[in-house]
Amino acid sequence: MEEHELEYFKDFLTAWLEELRHSAGNTVEGLLNVEAISADFVDCASFESDRSTALRIRDRESMLIKKIRRSLEDIENGEYGICEDCGAEIAIARLKARPIAKRCIQCKTKQETLEKMMGV
Repeated sequence: MEEHELEYFKDFLTAWLEELRHSAGNTVEGLLNVEAISADFVDCASFESDRSTALRIRDRESMLIKKIRRSLEDIENGEYGICEDCGAEIAIARLKARPIAKRCIQCKTKQETLEKMMGV
């Protein structure tokens, strides 16, 4: 992969990481604000449902943050854009669609097929 392409992905991943961190901070702040809780059963149930959804979203974003950090480490180590299964270069189009991709499209397709067959 060329230097300008690596720089593009580094900038993109860094901006994405900052956006997720900012979003997570706002959610935590909102979850800690319990002044809006009402004594009404329906309001409490709605609040808990919203809180549960927000926590699930933050959990997914936490996993995404870890993947972004690993991708940034891969850029620094010269391993970004290399398939972890076959060692081939991951296509730029795939990385633009999924900047945290760790497998080329052939290996990812193979992995998903195996998972489907195993019922995972």
